[in-house]
Amino acid sequence: MTATSPATDTAAAAPTQTGFWRSSRARYLMPVAFVTYSLAYLDKSNYAIASAGGMAEDLRLSAGADSLIAASFFLGYFFFQIPGTIYAEQRSARRLVAWSTVAWGLLAVLQGMLSSPAQLIAVRFALGVVEGAVLPSMVMLLGRWFTRGERGRANTFLILGNPVTVMWLSAVSGWLVSVSDWRVMFVAEGVPSVLWGVCCLWLVKDRPEQARNLPEPELALLRADLAAEKAAAPPVTGTLRERYGRVLRSPAVLTMAVQYFFWSFGMYGFVFWLPAIIKKGSGEGIGATGLLTAIPYACAAVAMLVNSRLSDRSGRRRVAVWPWLACGGVALLGSYAAGGDFPLALTLLVVAGVCLYAPYGPYFALVTTLAPPGIAGAAVALVNSFGALGSFAGTYLVGWVRGTELGDAGAFGLMAVCTLVAAALTLAAPEPARSTGPVPVR
Repeated sequence: MTATSPATDTAAAAPTQTGFWRSSRARYLMPVAFVTYSLAYLDKSNYAIASAGGMAEDLRLSAGADSLIAASFFLGYFFFQIPGTIYAEQRSARRLVAWSTVAWGLLAVLQGMLSSPAQLIAVRFALGVVEGAVLPSMVMLLGRWFTRGERGRANTFLILGNPVTVMWLSAVSGWLVSVSDWRVMFVAEGVPSVLWGVCCLWLVKDRPEQARNLPEPELALLRADLAAEKAAAPPVTGTLRERYGRVLRSPAVLTMAVQYFFWSFGMYGFVFWLPAIIKKGSGEGIGATGLLTAIPYACAAVAMLVNSRLSDRSGRRRVAVWPWLACGGVALLGSYAAGGDFPLALTLLVVAGVCLYAPYGPYFALVTTLAPPGIAGAAVALVNSFGALGSFAGTYLVGWVRGTELGDAGAFGLMAVCTLVAAALTLAAPEPARSTGPVPVR
């Protein structure tokens, strides 16, 4: 960082000059954010391994019931996004994140003790409710700790918990199921969240000034930079309720919400049913399937880091999103077209995974510019709410289509078309100017 405002072109390059990880803020907060989101992703995504590892057979789940149980998480995820994020933004993100982590850990453990589809639907719905506000609250929290020129990387290191977790989740969860069963896997992977949630009460701080180990010169520069960003933003009038209302009705925010619906449809159809698709195509057991499933996520983690760094350096967000999604949609179609050539199909699935994940950091950096500082969390929450609906639709419909006569062809077609629609909608997003503040809410 430099003392120059990030609202200028010079400041936009400053984080790159000094190095993101040289800041005490990044070394302090990013590991905490990464672990928190990793555990959240673990406890919502290990259902796919459990299903492929014997749960569907043990509970006699039809393809439709299996898909509905997996997707019920996202209906719960939808409902708490906006109120939870407003609470975190106006009251305390620390308390919301900590107690949500404890609650979802307990619910994750409970999954391993259930014996009927109705019970699983109810628990996974509740799991979605308590996780709902965590991601937008964390994105909002990072906006208090990092400048515009740093937020692409900050968001990426947060969301990096997604592919990294799925990478080791696929291997470890597959191993746990192979040496025990799916019930043990749910319990073993839920307990760490309970313990970590308690730790978050001490580790997470709502503002940098509350962290005792951050140097005052760095805090002074951060305050100056954030003040300059706020001063460059359009003036905000009206009561808090009116300001939030304008954000939630903004055409730019609503466009990004619809875009994220389609992106999440393709993404979560891919994430939840990739193990089953790979198991069917390779003919391998659950242990080997877990290892093969990890490959796309290992490559995606590298792509996320590279893409976010380039986006922060250039200040361009839109171009760091839509080309990746377009390539991802084409790769999904190509993977199915590869037919019985499993090595080629797997290679294209790796490409699809990379392209679906790479844009996340720049994307949320773009969304936070669509509302004034202090209420931008509402924009992230609305976008993520629509993403939850897309995740529900993708998880349920992709699984359901795979059980019909359309089979994998229909599933890949659905995921590909939705991903391509998301790429096209990204072009409607306003590209933030590097020399000005956030895009005004209309």
